[in-house]
Amino acid sequence: MSSTGECPSCGSVYPPTERFCLSCGIPLVPVEEPPAPDPARERARKVDPAYTQGPLVQVAFAQNQAEAEMIQGLLLEEGIPSMLRRSRGFDVPDYLAAGPRDVLAPASAAEAARDVLRAADLGAAAMRPGAGMPPLRQRLVIALAVLAGGALAAAIARLLIEAAA
Repeated sequence: MSSTGECPSCGSVYPPTERFCLSCGIPLVPVEEPPAPDPARERARKVDPAYTQGPLVQVAFAQNQAEAEMIQGLLLEEGIPSMLRRSRGFDVPDYLAAGPRDVLAPASAAEAARDVLRAADLGAAAMRPGAGMPPLRQRLVIALAVLAGGALAAAIARLLIEAAA
């Protein structure tokens, strides 16, 4: 509401809390300010419709919520819609903004999004190893890494046992 209004009948100025004009007694209609712009509507107006097709794919990786929102803002400035989600296997319920995030975009925008991140020198930092791999391949790489780590630990343990004997 504005701080003052003007009576349509006699022209006297009244405070916004008055329901009737003090001079002529006519009922007053409150003067409303225009509504504030809706941030969601403003974001939606920036999105290029050509980049809205296909399933969501991971285009970037961020270390925390703030970094992910910065990447999301860079993409939106180029008309690329995106969504954030917590990375799988990581949950910090006490700190909602903590922890890694995946930045997802529609498949039709994936290459454009990666180009934008490379141009902003975020390509290497925002893409973690294996981010573009299919889920099955990621699991195989993780399983092989765990097996290799176990074999290395067993070899070290054996050397220590032989050295102690």
